Amino acid sequence: MKAEIRKIVTFVEETHREMDRGINPPTRRAAAVAIIANPFAGKYVEDLTPLMDIGEELGALLAEKAVAALGIEGSRAESYGKAAAVGENGELEHAAAILHPKLGTPVRKVLGKGAALIPSSKKRGVPGVVLDIPLGHKDAAYVRSHFDGMEVRVNDAPRANEIMVAVAVTDSGRPLPRVGGLTKDQIKGEDGLR
Repeated sequence: MKAEIRKIVTFVEETHREMDRGINPPTRRAAAVAIIANPFAGKYVEDLTPLMDIGEELGALLAEKAVAALGIEGSRAESYGKAAAVGENGELEHAAAILHPKLGTPVRKVLGKGAALIPSSKKRGVPGVVLDIPLGHKDAAYVRSHFDGMEVRVNDAPRANEIMVAVAVTDSGRPLPRVGGLTKDQIKGEDGLR
């Protein structure tokens, strides 16, 4: 089963100043969001494999769109995250089926690596609900400068029988990071943690 896409929206956020300090180069993050029909809305289905396959399809599509929005090569992306919101006739397990079993592999392929788990969130909501996309360094989860998040909202999604699916990537960490911990120049990228 292929995704029945109603809409794709791409967001780019650049931070040029923080606390009256210039950020040069600006920190940048992008999210690509697909609004799709939920084939299982309003009914319990034991086998969610079709949603898992849709997750694989959307992983590649959304990662490519987010990287393109930043105007960088995928290998230059530093952090990533994913999120989904089901409409009122969906269940959280529908979001989980899209996000977890298969979406990550094509995202990592677009980015050229990705040793760390992709942070994720899921929720149920009505049109206009804010989708919170957690972010973490793609190769080393302990890099605190990249613990972050991105909010996105699509005014007419998700409708009752839809799912809103997002992939976000960044070209940097937070602006002005200074809470210590592993720095990106110390990354080994072997176990996804350090």
